[in-house]
Amino acid sequence: MQPERHTIRQRLAALAASLALITGGGALAATAAVTVQLATAAPAAAVDNGLALTPQMGFNNWNSTHCRAEFNETMVKGIADIFVSQGLKSAGYSYVNIDDCWALPNRDAAGNLVPDPARFPNGIKAVADYVHSKGLKFGLYSSAGTKTCDTLGFPGGLGHEQQDANLWASWGVDYLKYDNCNNTGADAQTRYKAMGDALKATGRPILYSICEWGSNQPWNWAANVGNSWRTTGDISDSWSSMIGIAHQNQSLAPYAKPGAWNDPDMLEVGNGGMTDTEYRTHFSLWSQMAAPLLIGSDLRSASAATLAILKNTDVIAVDQDSLGKQGTVVSSSGGKVVMTKALAGGDRSVTLTNENGSAQTISTTAEAAGIGGASSYALKDLWSKQTSSTTGTISATVPAHGTVMFRVTPGSPVPPPTGINQLSDLPWTSATNGWGPVERDHSNGEQAAGDGRTLTINGTTYAKGLGTHAPSEISYYLGGSCRSVNVDVGVDDEVSSPGTVIFQLYRDGTKVADSGVRSASDGPKHLTADLTGGSRLKLVVTDGGDGINYDHADWADAKLACGNGPAAGTSALSDLNWTSAANGWGPVERDHSNGEQPAGDGRTLTINGATYAKGLGTHAASAVTYYLGGTCTSLTTDVGVDDESATNGSVVFQIFRDGTKVADSGLVTVSDAAKHLTADLTGGLELKLVVTDGGNGNTSDHADWALPRLTCG
Repeated sequence: MQPERHTIRQRLAALAASLALITGGGALAATAAVTVQLATAAPAAAVDNGLALTPQMGFNNWNSTHCRAEFNETMVKGIADIFVSQGLKSAGYSYVNIDDCWALPNRDAAGNLVPDPARFPNGIKAVADYVHSKGLKFGLYSSAGTKTCDTLGFPGGLGHEQQDANLWASWGVDYLKYDNCNNTGADAQTRYKAMGDALKATGRPILYSICEWGSNQPWNWAANVGNSWRTTGDISDSWSSMIGIAHQNQSLAPYAKPGAWNDPDMLEVGNGGMTDTEYRTHFSLWSQMAAPLLIGSDLRSASAATLAILKNTDVIAVDQDSLGKQGTVVSSSGGKVVMTKALAGGDRSVTLTNENGSAQTISTTAEAAGIGGASSYALKDLWSKQTSSTTGTISATVPAHGTVMFRVTPGSPVPPPTGINQLSDLPWTSATNGWGPVERDHSNGEQAAGDGRTLTINGTTYAKGLGTHAPSEISYYLGGSCRSVNVDVGVDDEVSSPGTVIFQLYRDGTKVADSGVRSASDGPKHLTADLTGGSRLKLVVTDGGDGINYDHADWADAKLACGNGPAAGTSALSDLNWTSAANGWGPVERDHSNGEQPAGDGRTLTINGATYAKGLGTHAASAVTYYLGGTCTSLTTDVGVDDESATNGSVVFQIFRDGTKVADSGLVTVSDAAKHLTADLTGGLELKLVVTDGGNGNTSDHADWALPRLTCG
């Protein structure tokens, strides 16, 4: 019995129910009941404040100081100085953020928050001004409750949203981290939206970091409220905590976009609980997942190794890539995990992570990573800085708990071969998918590669095609050589509840076909598009408007017609190259009868005493296919059973244009004279000559296509 299949809706509900919220006295730590709120709408558009178009980068003091006395104005200004002197600002870090304990335990008589005068004798504005003077930005902390998370109980923002936002704006605050403690179970969306609206109303651009630990599935609602949202409980400085949080965050890739990011919590790099190898994995995975990069270690005493990790500009460039895609898992088995991340300009970042306790060889391919279709690829190891090239294999020996991270740059792409090509047989130049990898000739299934089933749209099954999940994009290089694409589209029957999607085809950025909204109850819809002169074809699946749950979308029997057909004029078919040939006995023969099994053992084509110098000698069951390219008009031919068959042959000859039968001989026996067939091929892309048995078994069914003449424009 196969295991029960789970939808994204069920998976995310299970994910939310499993989040481990770490208890303790920290500003980030809290216990909370996990509330499962299932998505009913598409992921919201990113909040329109123009911020975090790439994931935010900066520093947060909590891990290094907690609420100790050393957390003060001098320390914060010193961090700003270190940003400049140690090159962190140049590497892209811009936010110097303070966490809990910056205020007095009580508001003043007017209800305003009061900076602790022992820690900040000149007030928060003076600190913000100093940070700004360094060309940096300043952030602070509050909580969407009556009190913050520290056990000393500092004032939270609940019920004071606009008052607090106005105060922070007057101080020059650029960033708010808004925690989730002491709210007595009040609705999370309401609480966080109230502060988001208040920040907007100040008129000051303030990056809004929602920190409700993933308890209420913020990926479903927070994108139009804030710029990032915590997806998990608090991270701690250990391998098990870090890699467990990475696993939880990986499945949420469809929800990340410019201005709106999944946040698996701050960086522990340099805090001492992991090895440098493990910290490199930590930094690699956070960058691959397009996560905020917030330094959580004490920069005042950071080692050279820690700074080298934090300032790896090649890895940072992956995190900060303008395309804004979160990396996705390509494969995960036996503690060997491969992720791929699409980058602007066509490159890919590929991580090979070894979660085992001993070194392992981890391998994938450029095509599996979503960047196929080139003759070669340049590889840059983003940690060792070594460069190499490959024809497709991406492999490395990875140390225990280590990650090898490559930037993969494709060389010149290769156009498809001339003829009718199934898209599932061709390498794509790039592919992104909402859940798991794009599947060839199978439905999307779950996250593992190859776990789908036969493509099925409302009961119609297909042997060939692509199984995807919204949102999805697949690109192919055409090189100006292709004419058209034909495909059936629809929601796969593997979903247990209605999915709704829209299929679109693009030629060089111009939309050339659109399915409209398709639901699980709809039958397949046929799309065709003119690709003449196009350099690239892109297949896009978007959500149909009710959220991405169950959006398993099939591109079925997707055929690409490329290259020119036969030359203008009339040609003997036996002088042309076929694209495929299958024969019931031995090979198809040119200008000779079928003969026996060896090639070339036939004789002159002869039907009831009439001989022919040109033609094809076949044997039932037989099918010979030619690519026409839409330029041919007709085929004429005589057909019959070759005289070498003695007395037993009986067959039927059929001619097909693009799958439509356009000529049929009826039953022909060895005693019959040749029959003449004429077929209209106008506009056809593919010609197929078929011979079937006449009903008495295929013994001696030697069938001749005699003097077949193809006329093309």
